[in-house]
Amino acid sequence: MATMKSFPAEQHALKTFSKLIELLPAVEENKPQIILLAGETTPYRNDTDREMPFRQESNFYYLSGCKVPGSYLLLTFQNGTSLESKPSSHLFIPKAELADLMWSVPPPSLEEATATHDVTRVDHPAALPEAIHELIKAFPGAIVHTLPASHLFPTIPSQYTGEFLSGNVHLTEDYLLPALHLARLTKDAEEIALIRRANEISSRAHEVVMRVLGQGVRGLVTRGKGAGTERPLLPSEWLIQKEAEAEALFVASCRREGAEHQAYLPIVAASTRASTLHYCCNDREFAWGPVNANDHKNCNDLAHDHERLLNPQVLLIDAGCEWNCYAADITRTMPVGNGGKFTAEARAIYELVLEMQRLSMEALEPGLHWDAIQLICHRTLVRGFQRLGIFKKPDSPNSGSWNAEEAILASGVSSAFFPHGVGHSLGLDVHDVPSASKPVKNETIGGIPLGHESFYAYLRLRLPLEEGMVVTVEPGIYFSPHLLAPVRDSKHIDQEVLKRYESVGGVRIEDVVLITKDGYENLTTVRSDTEWVEKVCSGEI
Repeated sequence: MATMKSFPAEQHALKTFSKLIELLPAVEENKPQIILLAGETTPYRNDTDREMPFRQESNFYYLSGCKVPGSYLLLTFQNGTSLESKPSSHLFIPKAELADLMWSVPPPSLEEATATHDVTRVDHPAALPEAIHELIKAFPGAIVHTLPASHLFPTIPSQYTGEFLSGNVHLTEDYLLPALHLARLTKDAEEIALIRRANEISSRAHEVVMRVLGQGVRGLVTRGKGAGTERPLLPSEWLIQKEAEAEALFVASCRREGAEHQAYLPIVAASTRASTLHYCCNDREFAWGPVNANDHKNCNDLAHDHERLLNPQVLLIDAGCEWNCYAADITRTMPVGNGGKFTAEARAIYELVLEMQRLSMEALEPGLHWDAIQLICHRTLVRGFQRLGIFKKPDSPNSGSWNAEEAILASGVSSAFFPHGVGHSLGLDVHDVPSASKPVKNETIGGIPLGHESFYAYLRLRLPLEEGMVVTVEPGIYFSPHLLAPVRDSKHIDQEVLKRYESVGGVRIEDVVLITKDGYENLTTVRSDTEWVEKVCSGEI
């Protein structure tokens, strides 16, 4: 289905051409510039003839606002002409065939697409070769830009690129992707509105999971007679006893509000599995008390009124939907078992991660280098671990002590507990515009001690912040046996104290924020403060 004409495709084209001109050699800046893009095609599941969920390629959508599968886009720009302020945009959408009407939803008509898309003209792909031929005649010496030939992007058939090559036109894939990523790095008002909507829907979905957990604690779910074999449980009677059930409720909540896609496959990890950063299985049951940790024969005990208790544990959900191709990315960590309350150890780690996030957000403003936020998180972790006794405290206040804060930071040992980056750019893709977010050469942040190089190994954003950027702030603390193995003999760690916390598994808290002129705006609406989370997950509110 086509998008509303309010999507500012022409504005995005102008911004992209502006970045493109900046990247070109000076001698080519005033030449005609042509962009040729292919949209994504509909995938099919093997041997079913059934369409899989379609999602438009991000760069194509950015420049066209078009969600129609199998489409093409031809854009033309030239400095010093009328095209400098109003580029030509020619969209090509498939023609509806009888088979489309019989088997599936047909593409819109040319008239419908013209009314709903911010483009100059709409035609069918059969008209594309002639349109290319006319451009070659009208703009001799033009440079034609395409995305790199890669599995990451839809392929442009040779019948179209061949038209340019046969006319001895300069065809290049060197500049378009960097220009698009630079253009997409900051968001306009329409894009921010879409990201805000995605985050509102996703925030409610996170709260839905928490509240269903709270219903189970309070015993408000129908049990016993009538459940199971006699009739299926209704949604209002569902209990969450496994990761898959939490995922299903999250996705259902998003779909109920009209979100077609998740921005990425949800991460739903209970117990110590929360220490795996991109845990992908979502197929385990919660850890039960009287049953061994690896015995997953739980038999719907909560729904059948049996007397078995959940072990106190955390449930980490990293999930967010899309709204019109724009992403949300939210993580919440919630208590399961223990009456919906964190254990003392889990609560201590949770509140330390909250502190890492709070101090990070307080520092956000245009001009601040993102590396500084990463360092704030590691510094806060070190101080917090010293308070908890996981890291040994200095023998004296002498800053030169082998166990002083600076010495621990310089050792890099905190990377074993916080190995990933504190956040990334977000927009049409959840890890948005990688080439623009993490330049090959990172500009130094003068006067700020960087700590250990391992802090930045997985940091996806290494730039000064700009007004209009949308980023995630997602600190975490993890007790992964694989990551802890190399630091088991660290002189900075009290291993006996560490053992008390390892069963926590992992805690991550992630919000999406907009960088504003004076600081930031949090676009994530579900709360994360400890008291509120515990009250919801225990059914108290």
